[in-house]
Amino acid sequence: MRTIKFLLQKEFRQIFRNKALLPMILVLPIIQLVILPLAADYEVKNISIAIVDNDHSPYSRKLISTITASGYFKLTGYTASFKQADQLIEKDQADLIIEIPAGFERNLVRENTEKLFIAVNAINGVKAGLGGAYLNRIIADFNTDTRLEWIQPGRYNAVPQIEIAPSNWFNPFMNYRFFMVPGILAVLVTMVGGFMCALNIVKEKEVGTIEQINVTPIRKFHFILGKLIPFWVIGMFVFTVGLFVVARLIYGIVPLGSIVLLYGFLGVYLVALLGFGLLISTYSDTQQQAMSIAFFFIMIFMLMSGLFTPVDSMPGWAKMIAQFNPVTYFIEVMRMIVLKGSGFSDIKYHLLKIVAFAVVLNTWAVMNYKKTS
Repeated sequence: MRTIKFLLQKEFRQIFRNKALLPMILVLPIIQLVILPLAADYEVKNISIAIVDNDHSPYSRKLISTITASGYFKLTGYTASFKQADQLIEKDQADLIIEIPAGFERNLVRENTEKLFIAVNAINGVKAGLGGAYLNRIIADFNTDTRLEWIQPGRYNAVPQIEIAPSNWFNPFMNYRFFMVPGILAVLVTMVGGFMCALNIVKEKEVGTIEQINVTPIRKFHFILGKLIPFWVIGMFVFTVGLFVVARLIYGIVPLGSIVLLYGFLGVYLVALLGFGLLISTYSDTQQQAMSIAFFFIMIFMLMSGLFTPVDSMPGWAKMIAQFNPVTYFIEVMRMIVLKGSGFSDIKYHLLKIVAFAVVLNTWAVMNYKKTS
């Protein structure tokens, strides 16, 4: 214990002496947590739409008003021909075109049917898919409302209706930031711990102090613990500030589950993550090598963790990779505890997998660190 104490004193002094490192560890993640949830929003609004009205009837104007009043679409062109509207798409000034044919109202009243033409700019697949779905839903509602207007009032309702009363659990106001903030906080803690810890032993190699440490009677696991514990504490601190200052005060997110359980899982996760960083550090000879390797793995961890794309929506090979991604389990547990109030029985399998990651990675790091005398 005395040996570890001296090593910890050395590590903390090195960290606090580095005036450039402290802002990177403590300030930048907090700023990122404030800014990123404002941009990471899958709810598509202000979709640019161009309208070609060849009918100019009361029903066509009513349909146009219904579309523009929905809040999802922004009218950027009201053209006289489809060719003019198509030019707006080519200039990237419109995402969708809806063409109302001549005789729209007449055919709708006489024939009870009419067709509309919708063209979608599919360069942005997400925006195109959601925009087309929104527009189809608005037209379907317009069609239903129009038919109900034509039905003569009688004793019985000629058109059966099903009323839906939705109940939104865990995020009743459908605030997308409540879903993203826990995930982004998990990724930021991962980046801080992974990058900083990966550079730790490599810095000793570049400065030349690693030879001085190697000739001392310090054991390998003492040295690894001395490198791991300071960043474990820093990771806990960054997470605490993000959860109780940024998430609560700025976004109004209050964890519904047990804080003790959340921190218990975080503690084990940081051990696994820092073990991974130390493992990279033992294989690298320069900080540039360590940064490149860490960046490669952190990017894969982040993009295949379910932060932006649900794991269930990934292809089979990607799901297999996600199973070996510790960030996947941390993000899931964050959302389960913070939003759903899940208990230990709900996350026990996630915890067992993280414990396995921690044991394997740290054992590997200790065995791979070659101490010469």
